[in-house]
Amino acid sequence: MSTDKKQTNAFLIPLLVMKDIFYYCFKGIKFLFIDLFASLFNRTSEQVDRAYQSTKGLINTENKKRLEQLEKQKERHAKWQEFYNNLWFVKKQNKKYEQMREALVVDLQNEGSVRSETPKVFQYLARNKNGKIERGTINGYSKLDVNTFLLQEEYIVYDIKNNKTIDFLYGDTSIFAIKMSTKDLLFWLTQLSTYIKSGLTLTDSVKILNNQMQKKKKYKKYFQSIVYELTMGESFSKALEKQGTLFPALLINMIRAAEATGELENTLTDMANYYTDLDKTRREMISALTYPAIIMVFALAVITFILLYVIPNFVQIYEDSNAPINGLTLFIINLSVYLKENALYLLLILIIIFLVLYFCYKNIKAFRKNVQYALMHVPVIGKIMIYNELTIFTKTFSSLLSNNVFITDSMSILSRITNNEIYKEIMNNTIDNIVKGDKISSSFKDQWAVPDVAYYMIVTGESTGKLAEMMEKVSNYYSEMHHNLVNNLKSFIEPILIVFLAVVVGVIILAVLVPMFGLMNSIQM
Repeated sequence: MSTDKKQTNAFLIPLLVMKDIFYYCFKGIKFLFIDLFASLFNRTSEQVDRAYQSTKGLINTENKKRLEQLEKQKERHAKWQEFYNNLWFVKKQNKKYEQMREALVVDLQNEGSVRSETPKVFQYLARNKNGKIERGTINGYSKLDVNTFLLQEEYIVYDIKNNKTIDFLYGDTSIFAIKMSTKDLLFWLTQLSTYIKSGLTLTDSVKILNNQMQKKKKYKKYFQSIVYELTMGESFSKALEKQGTLFPALLINMIRAAEATGELENTLTDMANYYTDLDKTRREMISALTYPAIIMVFALAVITFILLYVIPNFVQIYEDSNAPINGLTLFIINLSVYLKENALYLLLILIIIFLVLYFCYKNIKAFRKNVQYALMHVPVIGKIMIYNELTIFTKTFSSLLSNNVFITDSMSILSRITNNEIYKEIMNNTIDNIVKGDKISSSFKDQWAVPDVAYYMIVTGESTGKLAEMMEKVSNYYSEMHHNLVNNLKSFIEPILIVFLAVVVGVIILAVLVPMFGLMNSIQM
């Protein structure tokens, strides 16, 4: 029995030892990976909590200080405003405004409530929500409608009037009519599309844009007019159309088509991309011509300076020394004398010729067509003009077709957005052919201003029923061609102008120095 007990104890002792070992191992692991981590976490949390409470206290203290400062500023502003309003001339002015306001209320109940069939330009005097007196103009159908709109915009209205002078100065045919710059138009389209896609109404989106573009005061009356038209239930395209020349005709027609299909957001985005591409093309042209133009102006300035101020000094030397003068030098001297005596007259004549040519180009269709025809047959320059016109035409045509605008309307729009009379004539012929039932491509056949590649791609698009996609491909193709040609012209024309400047200046200097060499030889002999 004792032997069995000894055997049992001998078996249990190792088990008990193993149990203690596992227990202390577990306690060690728990301390290292749980207790120690929890302790560190708790201490860190306490520190974070103390920092948070401390920061919160500081923020609350700072906010209290700011609120106290704002309250003091409001009190000072209120006291200053009260002092200002009590000044005799301010009281007199405010009294005048109140009298005008009372007269306006009476007018709105009588003639001011009569609505015209066509919108008129109304000039208003009002105090905005910031308390500042503001004068502005807005298109509307009656004084009552304009007053209601201004009240909704939180204005205090004192006077609204309309007369022939206001219509002349600020109407559709106004001498102050403006166009929105490409940069502002891109911002306007991009922001408007974003706001509409985010769920805002069209009217609210235009109001937000109006506030965003407060610094662009020249657009303010137009944006107000758009909001007014939308408030009165007018369509967006019609509201834009009533702003005169501010928005491009293409944009207005694209938005009109989008309103019919319910794809206004996508159309705004497409038009933003469209005008971005056009602006890129325009910038490439300006970039290509800027440096050569600077060199040309610099060359003319240097040549003029030499002829007017340098040559006359040498003339006196030649006369005093009786130096022999050759034919080239004599020609340069006579040219210098002539320019010095008639510089102002020549400058005036050049300005008059430039103004006459500019007026004829802008207002005489036949003259403009002949100038464009001549330029389009000049090597390199002609190709640049053709590629540029084809890029704009095909890109615009593709956008119109993609937005389900009728072919006849598309051609009418295309003829209005181009200033090239050659392509306008092609557009008008296309409209006539469509009315007769002919194909679109027939108007572009055998046209010297339409390359064969463009014609056959139009034919392919028309036969496959994918004219919009084909026009997009044509646009990309000629855009790339235009880009390469402009860069090549820039690289080619710069050295030519530099050589021209060097040759002309060198000839003038040589003509001046040759008699000097002859004079020196005669002195040595």
